[in-house]
Amino acid sequence: MSDPIELYYWPTPNGWKITIALEEMGLPYNVNLINIGAGDQFAPDFLKIAPNNRMPAVIDPDGPDGAPISIFESGAILQYLARKTGQFGGPSERDRIAVDQWLMWQMGGLGPMAGQAHHFLKYAPAMDPPQDLPYAKDRYQREVARLYGVLDRQLANNRYVAGEFYSIADMAIWPWAILWEGQSQTLDDKPHMKRWLDELGAREAVQRGKAVAKDRRSAVQDDRKAQEVLFGKR
Repeated sequence: MSDPIELYYWPTPNGWKITIALEEMGLPYNVNLINIGAGDQFAPDFLKIAPNNRMPAVIDPDGPDGAPISIFESGAILQYLARKTGQFGGPSERDRIAVDQWLMWQMGGLGPMAGQAHHFLKYAPAMDPPQDLPYAKDRYQREVARLYGVLDRQLANNRYVAGEFYSIADMAIWPWAILWEGQSQTLDDKPHMKRWLDELGAREAVQRGKAVAKDRRSAVQDDRKAQEVLFGKR
């Protein structure tokens, strides 16, 4: 067995993507907690691994040609792990293209838009002073609703997001989509998305991945110090 991958992680949707993938792929890993509410992401040693001061990041001691490699950006990590293991990247070239499309859809669309919805719907109104901005709340709630409509239509004709096979695209989208309530969304008109959420949520590896350091997850809207670190000027 290869040496464990060093995972730099905090229990957020982007962090869950990687713990889920590592569990699904059966790869050994060590968890290094990066407390983003305390500012660990700005530590010089972490910035050497993740210069954009965002987790997750990994160091694989058994990288290409057997040499260690560090990787930041969750989508890049997922693609690397899929190539490394030959798992969940798609069984054919056409399938791999489909996986890449939906992975980029999450990275460039759902993740950023859902993140902004969380910010303006939950966190900004709880700041001191409150930042309750109806236009921003409506803008991001509507865009997330549009994106979930896209997802539901895709899942109407496919078991998983890229086709009939489970992939890293599902692993990337699911951690954001399970938080639909906090994004002021509904599943009443999205039966296919609901079916998919439930199916993935029943997978043991998904459950194990989401459970990593779950006791460290906290409500940012109730933590003034974390708000200052996460939303202050840097």
